[in-house]
Amino acid sequence: MSINPQKMERSIEQAYALTTALANKNRLLLLCQLSAGELNVTELESATGIRQPTLSQQIGVLREQKIIQSRRDGKNIYYSISNPVALEMIQLLYQHFCTSKR
Repeated sequence: MSINPQKMERSIEQAYALTTALANKNRLLLLCQLSAGELNVTELESATGIRQPTLSQQIGVLREQKIIQSRRDGKNIYYSISNPVALEMIQLLYQHFCTSKR
């Protein structure tokens, strides 16, 4: 089986960008909460204990990397995971590290 070096390089860059974005405790915590469904900033702050401006900064990183998306409803902005690979990875991490089987 032959692997196209250019395609492999692009794939590696995408994997690196995603794993780098996930390699932060606050971002992992945010994504764990969002894996259950969309939440607004107030709900995320309450659920995670992450305070402003750290919360906004980490949301910005996740949005920039196209891992989460936002939706406005009146004065509230709701966030959800938009990257299916990131969602799968968070679910796998949750299964291995956050269930009562440990």
